[in-house]
Amino acid sequence: MIKSGNPALSKKTFDNLKSKTGEIMTLDGAVNKIAISLAILLFAAYYTYTNALMSFIGVGFGGGFIVALVTIFKKEWAPITVPIYAILEGLALGSFSKLFADIFEPGIVPQAISLTLGILIALLFAYKTKIIKATENFKLGLFAATAGIAVVYLISFLISFFGGTGFPIMNPANASMLSIGFSLFVVVIASLNLVMDFDFIEKGVENSAPKYMEWYSAFGLLITLIWLYVEILRLLAKLSSRK
Repeated sequence: MIKSGNPALSKKTFDNLKSKTGEIMTLDGAVNKIAISLAILLFAAYYTYTNALMSFIGVGFGGGFIVALVTIFKKEWAPITVPIYAILEGLALGSFSKLFADIFEPGIVPQAISLTLGILIALLFAYKTKIIKATENFKLGLFAATAGIAVVYLISFLISFFGGTGFPIMNPANASMLSIGFSLFVVVIASLNLVMDFDFIEKGVENSAPKYMEWYSAFGLLITLIWLYVEILRLLAKLSSRK
């Protein structure tokens, strides 16, 4: 298996994992953990969004990043760290969404949520019906595209860190066709990463991974969904700026 573009899911994610209790990962268990994690994230996001608590953007994303690193290196802690990660990311996303709603238009937030959930359901259907298959060539191409986007993100961040403004195509207020085209490309790549996430979850079940990997699989899917939602929000903001 070729490495996924998702930092939490690699070709070695399920290697050398053995259950100490005899309980193993199941597909139903993973689905339940995904549903619980999403519910926690949405509740936390609703709280900061409706109360306009903008200060949680830095705290949530920063804290979520730290908890994510802990989860990646200590997978057995996932039953505890993943709900915490969902809370922190939810708080940040609610504040982030409120900021976009105030700057651009309130309607883009429910649109972004609907599109994200719609893409998740559509790609899950396409994966289960074998319309899209996670072949080795698919994995290789997707990994290369995801890595390329990550490089663009990193360079833009470093430019802004040293006093610059970053790449103009990253600016959600940039309504140029090039900027919109870049966001569309990123949304497509982020969406296709969901297929890789589904594939890794199935591999975990097939390999009889320990029970805590159900939470870890939910964590991996959350990372992709958060990325997808943020990029859809950026895209809608750019389209809104063209009006």
